[in-house]
Formats: sequence, structure tokens, C-alpha cells
Amino acid sequence: MTTTRKAWFALIAGAIIISTSPIVVKMAGVPGTSSAFYRVFIGFLSLLPIFFWRKPTSVPTGKTRWAIIAGGLFFGIDLVLWNEGLMRAPAASASLMANSAPLWVGLASMLLFKEKLTRNYWIGLAIAMVGMVVVASGALQISPNDLFGLSLAAGASFCYAGYILSTRQARGGTDTITFMVWSLAIASIVIYPIALWLGTPLWGFDLRSWAFILFLGIFTQTIGWIAINYALGHLPAPITSVMLLGQVVLAALLAVPLLGEPIGASQLIGGAFILGGIVLVNRK
Repeated sequence: MTTTRKAWFALIAGAIIISTSPIVVKMAGVPGTSSAFYRVFIGFLSLLPIFFWRKPTSVPTGKTRWAIIAGGLFFGIDLVLWNEGLMRAPAASASLMANSAPLWVGLASMLLFKEKLTRNYWIGLAIAMVGMVVVASGALQISPNDLFGLSLAAGASFCYAGYILSTRQARGGTDTITFMVWSLAIASIVIYPIALWLGTPLWGFDLRSWAFILFLGIFTQTIGWIAINYALGHLPAPITSVMLLGQVVLAALLAVPLLGEPIGASQLIGGAFILGGIVLVNRK
């Protein structure tokens, strides 16, 4: 199997895995910042044995180091905004706002990194974004009380885009595990003082909540993002970000057995739009 095919396989597997994130955050039943902190901290601890078991790795330097620092900062802030927004607004509405990141990734890639994006990319992105609106429309509920949560989710989309772009830059100078260990350590350092400042509890949860937190840190974060970060080292960031929109469809499907949320016509039609957009983005 070629490296490119491995990267595509890893990307698809990673998207499937991280699609469980919004459901697990909801089911954990703890404050968003709490689950955000333990997600990255448990991920960091999980990767340390692998990091030290391999041959000694030098500390990244130059542009790679700054890209890792930026990635850790963006990811830490992204998780705080996303998790807190998810707990303050309807999941469908918050997901719609937070997953607009591919638009910012595409614009930044074109303006900052001078990447040439095809017409198929922009048309496919537009179709996929329309699909997201349709998916969310069946349960889209916006009230004045939701505006703060939606604002947090919108901010998360910018940080998510920054993380994807930073990861793409860092992976050009270091391997997946090294990048993740350092970026997760930075994200943990970012989130912890935010939790203290907000007065967010970091302990005292019941066993059920801890089980979901462990699942979030080990499965969703560690395994899911190892796959995605590997893919980002071999695939263009704009295309990768659009592919990750598939998690919106997967999350809707998983919500049926896990949260008892039914799938309506809007989810089916919107999902078809998203998948169609993904196919078009990847056409030459």
C-alpha cells in the first residue's frame, strides 16, 4: 500500500473515531472545560510510553517548533470553546458553527501559503457546507439563550482551522507522535489555568463520567488524532479539512442508538450533500 493510500485510510478511520466526540462529551455530563482538559492530558499521558520507547527524539526547532506551539495553543482553546459551546447550545446548532473550519482553512491556504485550489474544491466545499446547514436544519433551534454558546462554537471553528494548518506545517518537520506529545502538553498547559480561572471542577465526578472521560482521552483523542495527524503529514490541509466534515454525518448516525435521536429527512438529504461535496473536492 502506498503512503498516500495509507494516509487516506488513516484520515477516514480518524474521522469515524472523532465523530464520537460530541456524543461522548454530552454523555460524560461534566463541564466542557473539564472534559477538554482531561481529553488532552490523558492523550498526552497515553503517548508518553510510545514517545520514550522509540529511539531518542530531538526537541523540534525552528519553524517546526513554532508550528507545534501554535498547534497546541489552537487545539487547547478550540476544545474549551467547542466543549463549552456544546454544553450551552443545541448540539446540531453548535456543530454547524464549529465545523465551518474548512472555509477558513481554504482561505488561509490560498492567501498565506499561496496554495492553488481548484474550482472543484470551492464548489465541493460549498455543496458540503450547504449539506451541513440542511443536516442541522431539522433540529436547529436558535434562541437568545443559545447565542453565547453559538459564539463560542464559532470561535472554535477559527481555532480548529488554525490547528489543522499548524499541524500540516509541523508535520513537514517532525513525526506524528512527537508532534502530538508536544502539542498535547501545550494544550494541557493552556486549558488547566482556564479551568482554574473559570472555577471549573476537575474532580469529584462519578464513575460513569470518568469512564466517558477516559474513552474521550484514549479512543477519541489519542487513536483518532494519531490517524488524522498522520494523514495531515501526507495530504493537503484544505482537502483534509473538508473530508473531516464527514464526521457530521457519522455523529448523526451514532446519535440514533446512543442518544435516541431520530434521523429525519434533513439529516439524510444533508448527508448526501456533504458526501457529494467531499467526492467533488477530491476530483482532479
